[in-house]
Amino acid sequence: MSSAPEDTTTDLAHAASDFRMATFRLARRLRSQRAVDTMSDGQFAVLAALNVHGPHTLGELAERERVSAPSMNRTVNCLEELGYLTRTPDENDRRKVVIDLTEPGRDVVVETVRRRDSWLEHAFEELSASQRATLARAAAIMQEVAGR
Repeated sequence: MSSAPEDTTTDLAHAASDFRMATFRLARRLRSQRAVDTMSDGQFAVLAALNVHGPHTLGELAERERVSAPSMNRTVNCLEELGYLTRTPDENDRRKVVIDLTEPGRDVVVETVRRRDSWLEHAFEELSASQRATLARAAAIMQEVAGR
């Protein structure tokens, strides 16, 4: 009797676990590269979402970031107090408020992205051409998996 199906399942589980751990370690290293050391990952995620996707209502931001509206309200209040975003009444529905980046908020996003890309670029310089090609292929696969 062959135990191939069990071996395959075990190998797949180990591969998935190793990949998860490597991904988390890399993400942690990248998150440490930030323009504002005191800013939380959640706060930066809000600024980045506004930078990429444009102005949002509080509810839209909460849904995008998969947090409750009260939690998002606390995050937005803090970022507004720091001068990184603004709230303006919605032109079509005065009950809603539109949240958008200020120039300092945009600067935080741009500088943080620059630092993270620079850190990765330096890390890639130490790799062989073959390793960089492997990572390029892996990035495309990771995008596919994340999109499911």
